[in-house]
Formats: sequence, structure tokens, C-alpha cells
Amino acid sequence: MLPSEIEKRLNEQVARESASSALYLSMASWCESHSLDGCAAFLYRQSDEERTHMLKLMKYINDAGGHALVPAVPQPKTHFSGVREVFEDVLASESSITQSIHELVDLCTRLKDYTTLHFLQWYVTEQHEEEKLSRTILDKLNILGTESPGLYLFDKEITSLKVDTQIGASPEA
Repeated sequence: MLPSEIEKRLNEQVARESASSALYLSMASWCESHSLDGCAAFLYRQSDEERTHMLKLMKYINDAGGHALVPAVPQPKTHFSGVREVFEDVLASESSITQSIHELVDLCTRLKDYTTLHFLQWYVTEQHEEEKLSRTILDKLNILGTESPGLYLFDKEITSLKVDTQIGASPEA
């Protein structure tokens, strides 16, 4: 049975992943409305991935004898000063998610919930990859710049970056 404190914190993580998905969706819409189709496509895929993370958590909570709760989604940020702000916000969001995953890992360790700890190891690795990808994107943006033709090249380059959108994939995948 899932310890109640861990169930509560996992449901809070579900809400964070849902809010992250909504933020990426808002960013994608902003990019699309500014003719940054490559950035928009990347962020739409990223939104799907965050939703997948949320669904994996929900399934785990229910499978472990808890009750996953569907969170209310707060209105995400909708306006950005430019593409650099979008991707700085991406890194900030991923760093925040990483911190919350680490706090969950710490809680599981303290409460000796080794099953949930094992489940969360996938998220630890995933967040490392997400932060690395976010920093790479900002590095590329710094190299290419936000003025045309650099922005045009950046918008084309970002479509080649990997985003995992395997809905329903096992956390160990």
C-alpha cells in the first residue's frame, strides 16, 4: 500500500506535470502565432511528453493502491518577450520539476518506500536529460542569435532535437 504522505506528494507532482504540459502548450501557441513553426512543433511535442509523465504518475498511484487525482490547471503564462524568454522559461520549469522529483526521492528514502523510489529513478534520469536538452537549446540560441537569419536557422534546427512522446511507455523504458 502506498504511504499516504507519498500518495499526497505524488498527486502534487501530477499537478506539476500537468501545469508544465499547459505551459509548453501556451509556449507552442505563442511561437506558432509568431511564425516560429519549428519551435512550436518542438514545444507541442514537449507538452505531450509532460502529459505522458503525468499519466505515468497517475497510473503508478492507482496501481500502488492510492487514488490519483486530476488536478485543476492554472492559467499558464501566455506572453513572452521573445524566443529566448520562452526557452529560459523552459529551463526554469525543468529545473523546478527536477527539484520536486528530488524531494520525492528524498521522502521515499526517508520512509523506506523502495518500490516508489525505484519507480522515481526513471524520472531522475529523465529530468537530467530534460535539463541537458534545455541548456543545449539555449546554447544553440546563443550561437545563432535571435535576429534573422540566426532565428530562422534556430527555428529549423530545433525540429531535429529529440523529445520522447511515448504515451503509455513503461517508466523503465
